Amino acid sequence: MGEFEPSASLRRLARINRDLVGTTIPNQPSSDQYSLFRRYLDARHGEGGMADMSVLDYSMMIEDSHIETRIVEYRRRGPDTAINGRGSGPLIALCLTDVLADGLSMVYSFFDPAMSDRSLGSFMILDHIARARALGLPYLYLGYWVEGSRKMDYKARFRPQERLMPTGWTRMDERSVP
Repeated sequence: MGEFEPSASLRRLARINRDLVGTTIPNQPSSDQYSLFRRYLDARHGEGGMADMSVLDYSMMIEDSHIETRIVEYRRRGPDTAINGRGSGPLIALCLTDVLADGLSMVYSFFDPAMSDRSLGSFMILDHIARARALGLPYLYLGYWVEGSRKMDYKARFRPQERLMPTGWTRMDERSVP
């Protein structure tokens, strides 16, 4: 992660989303979160394995952890953001994040499907890179990536990276084939 330098398009993406602020909170579910989660699943993964998750299932996903887990909630910057560090207004995106000894792990993230044009998945990765660096952690784990999944291809933009392959961890840099 220390070698990562954002491309021009990722820098542009960060500028587009500079009106958003991420606030780290304990891993406790809320009705706002579940409402956003349902809208996201219904719009993006209606036929997926998580499509029938209930409020209880969601709560267990958020709370059931044996390691340090936090939520980063993203909202628009408000008039008090400079003072309190938090955004205001409706919840726009969320990332369930594990804090590990050597990095942050993005367990699951979702966002308002009406804002898909803002590439919020990529924006959350950029934000988590900054968070890991600020904590002095060398790694950011992007979670599962399924080759050929159009919905996960955005993760390949963040190079260099290592991927767990059948032969072990393999470094992928700008010249590597995805």
